Amino acid sequence: EVLAGSFVAAGTGRVQAARVGGSAYAMRLQTQARRFSLIRSELQQGTNWILRLVTWVMIPTGILLVVSQLLRSHQSLADALRSSVAGVGAMVPEGLVLLTSIAFAVGALRLARRNVLVQELAAIEGLARVDVLCIDKTGTLTEPGISLEEVDPISDYSREQIVEVVSAIAAADPAPNATVRAMAERFPASPNWALTHTVPFSSVRKWSAMSFDDHGTWVLGGSDVVGNNLPEALVRRVIQHETAGHRVLLLARAPESIGDQDGGPGLPDTLAPVGLLIFAERLREDATATVNYLLDQDIAIKVLSGDAPKTVSAIARHVGIPLRGDPCDASEMAVDEPSIAPSLESTNVFGRVRPEQKLAFIRALQARGHVVAMVGDGVNDVQALKQADLGIAMGSGSQSSRSVARIVLLDSSFAAVPQVLGEGRRVIANIERVGNLFVTKTVYAALLAIVVAISGVPFPFFPRHLTVVTTFTIGVPGFFLALASNAPRASPGFVRRVLRFTVPAGVTAATATFTAYAIARAAPSTTIVQSRTAAMLALLAMGFWVLMLIARPLNVPRIVLLSAMVGGAGLTFVVPAARRVFSLQFPPTPVALVILCVVAGAIATLWAIRRWMPHLLEIAARVVGRRHF
Repeated sequence: EVLAGSFVAAGTGRVQAARVGGSAYAMRLQTQARRFSLIRSELQQGTNWILRLVTWVMIPTGILLVVSQLLRSHQSLADALRSSVAGVGAMVPEGLVLLTSIAFAVGALRLARRNVLVQELAAIEGLARVDVLCIDKTGTLTEPGISLEEVDPISDYSREQIVEVVSAIAAADPAPNATVRAMAERFPASPNWALTHTVPFSSVRKWSAMSFDDHGTWVLGGSDVVGNNLPEALVRRVIQHETAGHRVLLLARAPESIGDQDGGPGLPDTLAPVGLLIFAERLREDATATVNYLLDQDIAIKVLSGDAPKTVSAIARHVGIPLRGDPCDASEMAVDEPSIAPSLESTNVFGRVRPEQKLAFIRALQARGHVVAMVGDGVNDVQALKQADLGIAMGSGSQSSRSVARIVLLDSSFAAVPQVLGEGRRVIANIERVGNLFVTKTVYAALLAIVVAISGVPFPFFPRHLTVVTTFTIGVPGFFLALASNAPRASPGFVRRVLRFTVPAGVTAATATFTAYAIARAAPSTTIVQSRTAAMLALLAMGFWVLMLIARPLNVPRIVLLSAMVGGAGLTFVVPAARRVFSLQFPPTPVALVILCVVAGAIATLWAIRRWMPHLLEIAARVVGRRHF
């Protein structure tokens, strides 16, 4: 039975549709697919967690603030409502999701200009978090095509006779793969033999066979699969070719037709070796540089190939992959994950790998805590590409591999992988900066709302005041920081790092703001407008200091950005029309000097907290560890 939605790995044939519409297997798969999640994105998960936390904090705090402003602040109803709206609205990180989406979208556009197709936006960050990269040899480390370099007779058959057989096989194959196409290019003349039966190549069998009228059956496959008790001298010849990085196929003959066997296609018992076909692959020019870059980034590379282990190890060694242990012959390994896990730790080159083993390799690595990317181009890689944390397909590969991969390298260039890595790091760093900005605002807005609600004083801002603050300290700079070009190395713990920055920054900003507001209110002959202006000045100063911390390391564009934001905010206080629109009035000079001292103290406190927090957290971790043990 052939199921709709399946991929044809080898051969040709005809099918009769027995179930269509909702009864078809593909439709049932589509229904089940709704239960599958999208790619695991720490940024998206962390952003969703932050938004949930903000929601739980905002609802009770907002209710408390509204009740306080309406019943206890002794304001007019209009001012009380405006204060309530300002306090509740300030807690919402309204631009966080927008700028996160923009950062992902711009990353996808940048990669598209490098012929990299991102089929799921969150996949951009995937490679930046990967610590193990699984790759195939053919099409990744080497060029997609191969060439037949040599025909080596090992029996009574002459080279000319073997060439005739090779030409007949190449001409008769109804669905030639890369190996058969290489045979046809080298020996295009066809003897016009009559084909009677065929067994197409399968990555599971590792061999193919054709039966011809009056010429017997010819089998082509790996020497360790097709050959049975080969002479020691012949084994050494095969090893010599494989050690040089060549792909070696054994051509064998049986007198009977393969269609005459019982029990389905299998190797005939009368099979006798005839010759060796030596194929060569060209290394990609950029493979060595790409491998060296990935190794420098502490990404472990594991080569999973269907070719002979010595051939795979030779290619891996030529491109600079350090071999750890002897290359492993996966044909002798089980498929279950517990059995293959030890081999994954002891070696990094595997030959004779079957499709189901690639899937088991990926699962075993993930079970050991690794974030795994898979690069593949064939039907045999489909399951592994789907299972990996990040599937990367070659544009020249099969349609099935491209359809399941998260990222497609359209020009089939392995050199594009570092570009994807760099873009992922850039997106992660920029979204973390944006998150620090918006969550800091949420922290100080929530604390101000709680303190104001408890004290029963009018909220220190109207919505128009917070418009100025958020525009110049968060909104506009956040947009530019989301598109910054630097790419530091990524590390897990997005939410933890955001909270470590935003909680101290938000607490000190809220403390400085409310202290300035309270001092201004306590001063004689100071109006409520002057008190709110004093609070706004304090919050602006703290906001710019936080922005400078987030924008580090400072370069010329960021210094220009900071200067422009400070200048824009300053114009709001200098231009008379702006002061009237935003209801601003400078407090008396003595009060302004005291507020300046308050802000300086808050900045010094924040610096001290950031300076000593790693040491305090380390001490706390040790204390907790001792308690546990």
